[in-house]
Amino acid sequence: MPRVSVIVPAYNAMRYLPLALESILAQSFQDFEIIIVDDGSRDGIKRWAAQLEDPRIDFFTQANSGSAAARNTGISHATGEYIAFLDADDLWASTKLEQQVKLLDEKQDVGLVYTWVATIDAEGELDGKSYCHSEVGEVWDSLIEGDLLVCGSTPMIRRTCFEEVGLFDIRFAYAQTWEMWLRIAGKYSFQVIPEILVHYRSHPGNISKKWQHVESNYKAIIEKVFANAPAHKQLLKGRCYGNAYLRVAWKVLQNKGGDFVAAKRFRKIALGYCPALKFSNQCIRLSLALSVVQTMGLDRYSRFRNLFHHLKHLVGGVPGKLVPFLSEVV
Repeated sequence: MPRVSVIVPAYNAMRYLPLALESILAQSFQDFEIIIVDDGSRDGIKRWAAQLEDPRIDFFTQANSGSAAARNTGISHATGEYIAFLDADDLWASTKLEQQVKLLDEKQDVGLVYTWVATIDAEGELDGKSYCHSEVGEVWDSLIEGDLLVCGSTPMIRRTCFEEVGLFDIRFAYAQTWEMWLRIAGKYSFQVIPEILVHYRSHPGNISKKWQHVESNYKAIIEKVFANAPAHKQLLKGRCYGNAYLRVAWKVLQNKGGDFVAAKRFRKIALGYCPALKFSNQCIRLSLALSVVQTMGLDRYSRFRNLFHHLKHLVGGVPGKLVPFLSEVV
């Protein structure tokens, strides 16, 4: 049996799927199987899959049911000791699997290993944004603040974790992975590889751009999570709601044709749930961004934000005291 089962959910993703597959096949660790799950695509994926010759690749198709259902289909066919997910539009660095397998082999108490993440644009170019969380061990309280893993292409998970906590909840079109990581964190320790090994593609097709879905899914997930949380964790519920609404406010503001008024309204809702968040980094950043938008206008703010991240990538950061200030705003 392979050590690792790599599950690739795909829906109308042929623009990027071949590149994602290449990043798997180029891994330094090669003891894996690849399970591609076509979630009712209409882009010729079946013809493409029929031409794949590597015997480690299995292809399954299902009626369009969402990425949670596609992940579950993949898990049901997985035979590996460890499971990793790669969204069809994301990419892996060549040593990702090797490093995660090594850590899970060494630390038998760890259920999930994640990595740092950098974002790329629709053309595959780095856009200067990266996510470098370092929380390890019992991370449930930190996960309540927000998804440390950033995207579903980051973790490697023991297959026994899913036997313990169940499969992905198919009711959630957005943040289904966050809800799963919370379930796993309630039972297992987490570890991190402090290196950018995942490139998350940010483009208009991302579900995270559709902020109406984000808001409704966050509500349902938070209610589910705290319905099953122990009594001593219930005090975190207001803070969890507050952080979720701050993230929704960001989605509203940064969505194409962003809504300044709605973003301010969601910030107000967030602080209603947890007034202490007014002094949090996330709220300060949001407030600064809203002030810039009010002064410069949304279009000029968006151009400024994109230019800043591009320059940050080109020069490895902006020297001097502008770095922390500009990073907070954009």
